[in-house]
Amino acid sequence: MKNRREFLQAAATGAVLLGSQSKLGLARVVGQHGETGKSKVVIARDPALHGQSAQPDEKRVLALLDRAMATYTGRDNPVEAWKHIVFEGGGQGKVIGLKTNGLGGRGICTHAALVFAVAERLQQAGVKAGNILVWDRNARDLEVCGLTINTDPSRVRCYGSDVSGFEDQQAAWGSARIKLSKILTRECAMVIGLPILKDHSMAGVTFAMKNMYGVVDRPQDLHCDGHCNPGVADLNCIPVVREKVRFTIGDAISSVYDGGPGFHPERLWYPNALVVGEDRVAVDHTAWQMIARKRAEVGMPTLEAAGRAPHYIAVAADAAHKLGTNDPQRINLMEV
Repeated sequence: MKNRREFLQAAATGAVLLGSQSKLGLARVVGQHGETGKSKVVIARDPALHGQSAQPDEKRVLALLDRAMATYTGRDNPVEAWKHIVFEGGGQGKVIGLKTNGLGGRGICTHAALVFAVAERLQQAGVKAGNILVWDRNARDLEVCGLTINTDPSRVRCYGSDVSGFEDQQAAWGSARIKLSKILTRECAMVIGLPILKDHSMAGVTFAMKNMYGVVDRPQDLHCDGHCNPGVADLNCIPVVREKVRFTIGDAISSVYDGGPGFHPERLWYPNALVVGEDRVAVDHTAWQMIARKRAEVGMPTLEAAGRAPHYIAVAADAAHKLGTNDPQRINLMEV
């Protein structure tokens, strides 16, 4: 990639590739547990990320990503860090999806600068441009992130499930009975989640696991008790979701601590952070605590007191789901 600003600027001229992918031969990320036996989560911060601009500085976002990945993997060289994540199991030549979140609109969506940074490092680590697919529910949700729709297989691709469609047959686990995007089921061998940190009027918190509501045909069917519980946990237990969604680089560059998932400028906040980890439950527990601290700081009631604690996080960690841990004693939280 010669220029991060240009990598998604091609017009939509290529054909969409919908051939089934074989399973990616990935090793589980060694850095998740390390020597402690705990799930590792990294919060990397840069208070100067925005400078004097409303948008974060691209160079600083790239540097912040490098610091987060170096801390997580224990490899100082950014390219080696990415090779450790993606290729140790022999994943060359496979499609890697970057699942963004633009549902909240232009003011509260995955930042394009983060997408550019991840795509740049993946290419430097040996992933072909055409094997990187940035995706979300539809074109609108991608375009509000500042991304350009592109299906040219020779370049980094960017399109939504409105292009690829959904499977005819439902996938099922627990309460979840939904049709999955063909981008997930047929094209991507591995997915890296790039969710945006937000308060949520029903679920309490939306981040790593709830980002997967953007891969189904009818997310409203997963609202369950009105708090998306156990819908979030059950969806993430569907085998293709559990197995392919392998890593989270959470966008906490800006956030809303109340009134989400839509954009409410009066509740906007700038953590200027990335939250990185493989254990999606530990990542979401960490996100909850970040929002809880901010709400306490501004004198707002806890999510429990507001009647919308994200109980799906504990459900995802229970003996039936086994998606990760929400136990602070089993989370190795590293703040850099």
